[in-house]
Amino acid sequence: MEKYLPYAVLLLRISLAFTMLAAVADKLGYWGEPGTAGVLWGDWDAYIDYVAKLLPYLSGGLAEKAGTVSTLIELMLALMLLFGLKVRWAAIGTAAYTFVTAALMLLSQGPKIPLNYSLFVVLAAALLLACCPIYKFTLHGVKKRSTYHPY
Repeated sequence: MEKYLPYAVLLLRISLAFTMLAAVADKLGYWGEPGTAGVLWGDWDAYIDYVAKLLPYLSGGLAEKAGTVSTLIELMLALMLLFGLKVRWAAIGTAAYTFVTAALMLLSQGPKIPLNYSLFVVLAAALLLACCPIYKFTLHGVKKRSTYHPY
């Protein structure tokens, strides 16, 4: 079974990366217009309106800054996971980011929204990735032609 672990870790890492990149693409309108089936936000303005609902105590300008910072963090973590850079830190960051997002949705809109978007599954997957003992298919592993053991 252990011989399949590097491949499972690779698939988990890439799946998390593409999940986060898909959310960023939706915020920027790449999946379609707002209101299109399967599109959560559809453009930046709709996303900022959603951030304002999640964080009602922030003024309009601060909500936009929070949305921008959130999107940049999400993009950075996704790229780190995709390219195998500091995988453990990227996985922990992804778990923390997802936890905060899920908690904000839970507090402002109830349990259905974070459950619908599988945020707790993403959180668990990120924590599982952070606990993996090897990262074979990373830049470090390829460069050294070995398996990267972070412990």
